[in-house]
Amino acid sequence: MHDKYEATIVNPNVANLITSLRDIGYNFEIAIADILDNSISADARNIEIFATSYPEHKVFILDDGIGMDEQELVEAMRLATQHPLIERTEKDLGRFGLGLKTASFSQCKKLTVASKKSNQLNLRQWDLDFISKNNQWLLLTPNSSYFENSPAFDLLSKSESGTLVVWEELDRIGGYEFSTLIDRLRSHLSLVFHRFMEISGNKKLKISINNHPLEAFNPFNISHQATQQINEEKIKVFDEFITIQPYILPHHSKISQNEFERYATEDGYTKSQGFYLYRGNRLLIYGTWWGLHKMSDAHKLVRIRIDISNTQDAYWGIDIKKSTAKPVGIIRDDLKRIIAQVTEKGSRPFTGRGKRIEDKTKKNFWLLKPNVDSISFVLDLEHPILQNILISLNEDVRQLLIIYLKGVQAYLPLDAIQAQLNQNPHSIKQDELVAENDIYKLVEIINGMNLDQDAISLLLKTEVFKMHKNLLGGKK
Repeated sequence: MHDKYEATIVNPNVANLITSLRDIGYNFEIAIADILDNSISADARNIEIFATSYPEHKVFILDDGIGMDEQELVEAMRLATQHPLIERTEKDLGRFGLGLKTASFSQCKKLTVASKKSNQLNLRQWDLDFISKNNQWLLLTPNSSYFENSPAFDLLSKSESGTLVVWEELDRIGGYEFSTLIDRLRSHLSLVFHRFMEISGNKKLKISINNHPLEAFNPFNISHQATQQINEEKIKVFDEFITIQPYILPHHSKISQNEFERYATEDGYTKSQGFYLYRGNRLLIYGTWWGLHKMSDAHKLVRIRIDISNTQDAYWGIDIKKSTAKPVGIIRDDLKRIIAQVTEKGSRPFTGRGKRIEDKTKKNFWLLKPNVDSISFVLDLEHPILQNILISLNEDVRQLLIIYLKGVQAYLPLDAIQAQLNQNPHSIKQDELVAENDIYKLVEIINGMNLDQDAISLLLKTEVFKMHKNLLGGKK
C-alpha cells in the first residue's frame, strides 16, 4: 500500500483487453513475418509455412530451431514476456515480448504452439473465446491428439527440435481471397528476410509456403552492372554506429521490361524510393523519406539502405509491429545531408537524358525553352524539313499550318506521358510511328529538290535521318 493513499486492485476486463490487443494494426503478411522473427532468433535454418482454406482457414508455421522446454514455452506464451529495455542477444529480432501473441491474435482467435526440445514435446494454447468467457488468462494444454492428421505436426514429431505455431479460427481476413493473401505473403517475406536467404553456407535461411520455396528479393538490384552503389557511410550516434549505403537503380532503358516491373514492386518505383531500414539484417521499414524529402519521380530510382543494431530501437521509435519508425533529431540531420547528396546523383538518369534535347550535333523536332520561372517544350519551327514545307505553301495555308503546330505543342499531353513513363516505359515505342516507307517517300521528295550540300548536311542532322544517312543525295 502507498504511504499516502489506499490502493484498490482493479483488474482489466479481459474480454475488452483482448479486443484492444487484436486491433493494434497488423495485416496478414506483417503478422506472419513477426512469427518468423522468433524462428530466426531460435537459430532456425528452415521455415515451412502451410496455409489451408478448406474446410476452414488455418496457418501452420514450422521451424527447425532450438525449440522450447515446458517452462520456456509457458513463458513465451505470456504477454510482455520480457522488458523492452532489457539487453538482448545480437540475433534477437524481438523487443517487447508481444510479437507472437499480438501478431497471432490480430489474425486468429485460437493460437496453439507446439515445441520440441531435448526430444520432449510440449504444447500450449490460447483460445480467446475461452478466455473471454472465463474472464481470465487461462492457458490451455492440449494433448498431441489435437493435431491428428496434421502433416506439419508429424514433421515436428520426427524432428530433433523445432517449433510449430498454428493459427485457427482466422476471422480477420476480410474480403481478400486467400490466394491473394498468400501471394502478398510470398512477396513480403521474400523482401523482408532477403538478407537471411542470401547468406551462403549452412547459415542460409530457407522459407517455403505450401512446399514452394521462396527466392530472396534484394530491392537494390545489386547484381546488375548498371546499378550505382554510392560510397558507404558510418554515422556515430550516442556511441552507436549506423551504416548507410545508398543505391541508384538502373534506368529502364538499361534493363528488360520484366526486370523493370519486378524491381518496381507492387507499390511502383515512385512509392518505393527512399530509406530501407534494417535491424539485424531484417528489413523493418521501406519506401519512406520520414518527412525529410518529398517523393519525386526524378528520384524514383534512389534507395538508401540503413543498418542498425537491436540496441538502437529507442533512437528510431520502432513500434510493436516493426512496421513504423521515426528517427530522432540528431539522426535526421545526417539523413537530410545524405538525401541531398544522393538525390542529386539519382536524378541524373532523367535530367541527363532531358539535356540531350539541346544536343548541338543533332537537329531536333522539339526544343527545350526556358522561361523566367518555367520551362516549355516547343517545336522547332526552323527545322529544315518544316522550312521546306512552308516555302512550298501559300501564305494562308502556311499560317494555318503554323497555328496547328502551335496547338500541338501547347496541348502536349504531359500528364499522360509522365504516367506511362512511370508505369510502362518499355511499352512506349514512339519512334515506330515513322515507318521506313515514310522515310523513303521523304527522301524522294528531298532528292527531287536539288538541294546543295549545306542543305543536305543540315538535313542529315535531323532525328528522322540519323539512321538513314546514305539515302540523301540520291544514294540508295
